[in-house]
Amino acid sequence: MALPIVNSIISWFLKKRIHQIDLFLKYPVDVQNELLFGLLESAKKTAFGVAHHFEGIKNYDDFKSQVPIKKYEDIEPLIAQCRKGQQQLFWHSDIKWFAKSSGTTNAKSKFIPVSHEALEECHFKAGKDMLCLYINNNPNTKLFTGKSLRLGGSAAVYENNDSYFGDLSAIIIENMPFWADFSSAPKQETALMGEWETKMEAIVDETIGENITSLAGVPSWMLVLLNRVLEKTGKDSIIEVWPNLEVFFHGGVNFNPYKSQFQKLIPKKEFKYYETYNASEGFFAIQDNNESDQLLLMLDYGIFYEFIPMEDFTGNNDYAIPLSEVKKDINYALVITTNAGLWRYLIGDTVKFTSLNPYRIKITGRTKHFINAFGEELIIENAEHALQKACTKTSAILTDYTVAPIFMKDTKSGSHEWVIEFQKEPENLAYFTEILDNALKAINSDYEAKRYHNMTLAMPIVHKTKKGLFYKWLKMKGKLGGQHKIPRLGNKRDFVEELLKMNKQL
Repeated sequence: MALPIVNSIISWFLKKRIHQIDLFLKYPVDVQNELLFGLLESAKKTAFGVAHHFEGIKNYDDFKSQVPIKKYEDIEPLIAQCRKGQQQLFWHSDIKWFAKSSGTTNAKSKFIPVSHEALEECHFKAGKDMLCLYINNNPNTKLFTGKSLRLGGSAAVYENNDSYFGDLSAIIIENMPFWADFSSAPKQETALMGEWETKMEAIVDETIGENITSLAGVPSWMLVLLNRVLEKTGKDSIIEVWPNLEVFFHGGVNFNPYKSQFQKLIPKKEFKYYETYNASEGFFAIQDNNESDQLLLMLDYGIFYEFIPMEDFTGNNDYAIPLSEVKKDINYALVITTNAGLWRYLIGDTVKFTSLNPYRIKITGRTKHFINAFGEELIIENAEHALQKACTKTSAILTDYTVAPIFMKDTKSGSHEWVIEFQKEPENLAYFTEILDNALKAINSDYEAKRYHNMTLAMPIVHKTKKGLFYKWLKMKGKLGGQHKIPRLGNKRDFVEELLKMNKQL
C-alpha cells in the first residue's frame, strides 16, 4: 500500500476521536462526575473501597468526607503488598506493572501502580489523542509517511514476585502492540536497551537513515540525541538529516529554556512544537492548538481531578475543590483519582487555569519544588520566566540550571545561588544577573519585598559552569535518561554544593 494512502487512512481513523473530545468539551462537569462514580463502582469491593465505604457514597461531598487526600507515604504499605502479589487492594483488576519514579523532590523511589485500564484508557489513548489533535490542526500533515523517533528514559524492566517495575516509558514500550514498531523508531529492542549512552549511540545509528517525520521525548535528552546526530553525520542542521521532520512532541520539563536551541538545530519555519503533560500517575493534558502555550485538560482518561488552592496548601488533607469550582490564574495543587487505584492522590504538581471554556492549564511547578527560605515563595514558573528574559536580553542560550538559598548568617543577608550551564554564555554575567533579579522582582512581590534594600535577600549569585557538568553529574548518580530531571529549585544546598565542587574538578 502506498505511503500517502496509509497516511490518509491513519489520519481518518484518528480524526474520528475528535467527536468524543467535543463531548467532554461541551459537558466537562458531567463527564467528570460520571467518571468518578464509574471508578467508585469498579473498586467498591476492594479492600480500600470497603474500608472507605464506597457503597454509601452518593455524591461528591460524600466522596470528600469519606476518602482523605493521600500522599505517597500514606499509600506505600498498600502498594508494597500489591507488589508482593496481593490483589483487590485498591483496584478491581490485577495490577502487575509499577512505574518506578525517582521523583524530583524526594530521593526515595516511588512505585506507582499501572493497571491495564490505565495503559489502555489513559496512556495509549493519550498517545493517539496527541496525534489526533495535531492532525486536526494540520490537515495537510504527512506525519505517517515516515516514522516517529521516540526517546524514552531508562528502559530496564525488573521482575519482583510476579510483578514488574521500571520507568513508565519502558512499561509503555513493553506493552505496545507489535504493529506500533512499524511506525516508530528505534525498534523496540533498541528502545529497551539498558545502558543509556550505548542506547543513545544505537538510536543514532539506527535512525539517521530513516525518514523521521516527528520526535517525541523530554527536551533536555532530545537535545543530547540531536547534537549527537549532527556530530555523527557532519550536517549543519537536523533538517539536512531528516528533511520531512515536522513536529516535536515534548513534555517532562519546561520547554522555554530549550526552545532557542531547538530552533537553531531545526531551522524550519513551519516546524511545530506540541507539549504534553504526563507522569507515572497518568496522562493529563495536551496542547490542542498550534503555537499555543496552554494545555487542554483531558477529562475522559479515567482520571477524576480535584484542586487545592496553593495559598491554602499545607500538605495535610487540605480542602480541595472539583473542576466546576476552579478559577483562572490561581495556582492549584493537583489531586487525582485514577483507574489504577490512586484515590485522592496528591501528585505534587501545581497548575494554573488559563481558560475555563474549555478547561486549559499551564504547569507552574511542584508543591515542594520551590524556594521559600526567606518567605520569598519562588516557584519554577517565576524562575523560568526570569531566565528566559535574561537569556533573551543577553543573547545567551541555557542548557541546565539549579538554584538553592544561601542562608542568612549573623547580620549578613541571605541570597539565592544559581548554578547555570550555558550553551552560549552571556558576554556580561553581571548584566545577566541584574536582568534575572529585576525580572524576579517584577513577577514575584514576595521576592521583591525580601530584596528591598538587600535587607533579607541580597543580589543573586550566578555561577556559569563548564560544559557538560549537569550531564556528568547525572551520570555519576546513575540517572541518565528521559525520566530523570535536574532538580531546579530547592530549600537545601546539597545539589548546588555537589555541582560546584564537581565543576572545580573538571
